[in-house]
Amino acid sequence: MRYDPVMELGIATFADMAGGISPEQRMRELMEEIELAEELGLDVFGLGEHHRPDFLISSPTVVLGAAAVRTNRIRLSSAVTVLSSEDPVRVFQQFAEVDLLSGGRAEIMAGRGSFTESFPLFGYDLDHYDELYGEKLELLLALREEGPVNWSGRHRAALTDTTVWPRPVQKPLPVWVAVGGSPQSVVRAGALGLPLTLAIIGGQPARFAPLIDLYRSSLQESGHDASVGKVAINTHAFVAETRAQADSAFAAPYLQMMNRIGRERGWPPAGRQQYEALGTPDGALAVGSPEEVAEKILMEHRLFANDRYIAQMSVGAVRHDDVMRSMELFGTKVAPLVRAELANASTPSPQPAGDSLN
Repeated sequence: MRYDPVMELGIATFADMAGGISPEQRMRELMEEIELAEELGLDVFGLGEHHRPDFLISSPTVVLGAAAVRTNRIRLSSAVTVLSSEDPVRVFQQFAEVDLLSGGRAEIMAGRGSFTESFPLFGYDLDHYDELYGEKLELLLALREEGPVNWSGRHRAALTDTTVWPRPVQKPLPVWVAVGGSPQSVVRAGALGLPLTLAIIGGQPARFAPLIDLYRSSLQESGHDASVGKVAINTHAFVAETRAQADSAFAAPYLQMMNRIGRERGWPPAGRQQYEALGTPDGALAVGSPEEVAEKILMEHRLFANDRYIAQMSVGAVRHDDVMRSMELFGTKVAPLVRAELANASTPSPQPAGDSLN
């Protein structure tokens, strides 16, 4: 099986609030990041959904709608929509409106959620964690189809001969399944013929290669054309002129954020040794000079033949001006290096004269 070597490059953020600034200021900074991503010619910008004080965005579609009218080309996505605790009808309606505002640039990354605050907030039982996701994804996909929907499930009122308005520009509205390493979720994406986003936040990317193989096997076994089986890889990343400068701006805020989350989940504390290990050529963290970050992205492309790479740079209390400089280097230095290498790899070698078919 062959995959298109051309790869989209983008940015995602949870809009961390760890820097101690006001929500109003953080929102202004976020809009600056989205506009810069557009100016740099990047392909996609994604916003995470959270319902806790250390992240700004509880409703990605509100911000994506604002971004839609301030940009012209970049694709606008959630990263992710916590579908398990959302109403699929409202998700579809809201993203349809972002799609209309943007002229057909909206996408949904649908995930089960790595945090659980939204479940009690909206009245859902965590015991139904996976069942909620499967049922709501089924309904969301049904709503994308043209014509009335007839649907029933355990966790939401049934729909009978119902068409949900407004309808989006894109037919169908793109839905990616976002996973953090669950084989069950990977198989589900393949069986449904949906593109897959895999978040790699630790360890070595090579250990995730079997999951991508599993996804493509599921896709094939379910009878889907390989062209629908797009793969996106999402990692933490940071670019500076040198590795030392990148570490100076990024290492401490990154470790503070990972340890804050780790304490909630019972992870052992991480220090500079763990950070350095993640930043080695075979580690998950894409940090350093433009050349080092480009090589990390290309290494992952060799592993996964992925169609999209998404960098998450605004992590913890990283300064906004440092994030903007990292994005600038990503767009002006890293992206050209990656695109040139992939273009060269896709160019057929000259055919020896003796092998000519003419």
